[in-house]
Amino acid sequence: MRIGDAAAAAGMTPRALRYYEQQGLVTARRTPSGHRLYDDEDIRRLRVVRELRDAGLTVGDVRAFAHLLHTLPADGVPDLLAQEPRPGRCSAAETVARRRLADLDARIARLSYLRARLAARLGEPEAAGTEPAGPDGTVRAGADSGPLFRLVTAPAPETPAVRA
Repeated sequence: MRIGDAAAAAGMTPRALRYYEQQGLVTARRTPSGHRLYDDEDIRRLRVVRELRDAGLTVGDVRAFAHLLHTLPADGVPDLLAQEPRPGRCSAAETVARRRLADLDARIARLSYLRARLAARLGEPEAAGTEPAGPDGTVRAGADSGPLFRLVTAPAPETPAVRA
């Protein structure tokens, strides 16, 4: 099938399909006139990619175990993080997924910290689990977090009356 039909069957746009092809996640065959052709296995593989992306993995994550995509089921997100060992489980995919999970946890912690810092500047009460402000009321989030500031409500400037 051609790219439009293949994209629709995989639940994505032709542009996304071309991007995944560019990233090495699927390989299209070509007609003599240069049109891309996809078969049922390509569609199954694209569905796996879409499911993994929807689960939070990046294209780079999926590319790390692209050679194993044919072993993953297309009907739902594969259970990469099962607690019990399972024969045939993809340890490469599990390793990548665990790394992505740790990265997401670190990002969430960082964003929560920055949110608490901004909320403190706005005079909002601290949320449970956030780092308290220092003795001077300031909270530092890190070198890349920019300058500290305080919002002060200033009186509105007086404007002269306009005569008509």
